[in-house]
Amino acid sequence: MGVFNSLFGGKKEGGKKERKAIPWIPLVSVEQLGGIIEKSAVRTQVIFKHSTTCGISRMVMNMFQENYNIEEDQLDLYYLDLHSYRQVSDEAGYAFQVMHQSPQVMVIRNGETVAHASHGAITELDLETYL
Repeated sequence: MGVFNSLFGGKKEGGKKERKAIPWIPLVSVEQLGGIIEKSAVRTQVIFKHSTTCGISRMVMNMFQENYNIEEDQLDLYYLDLHSYRQVSDEAGYAFQVMHQSPQVMVIRNGETVAHASHGAITELDLETYL
């Protein structure tokens, strides 16, 4: 039963694990993409594309949040709600030359995508490599 508890969010021995707050920046406009390109010359920019109606996307996001351990001043982390901002998602795909998937993470440096992953591969992506 322990495997199922850890997979499906059961309580761990010793109580709940404290989750670090993630400094999400809402990505809500196409104009923000230009800012992401500019800022990527100085600091790594990361976009997390999330489908609010997909169970797999929710599971991957939860795993991402549980394992996120990067300090706030090391990169900018954008959250993109695909259903609310489909045009922004489409434009991000064009701007960064990454075919749309959900969930998806894109890592941007110097105006270009240096890494991207989708679904379960997101949890294997080591963001510290791109700082």
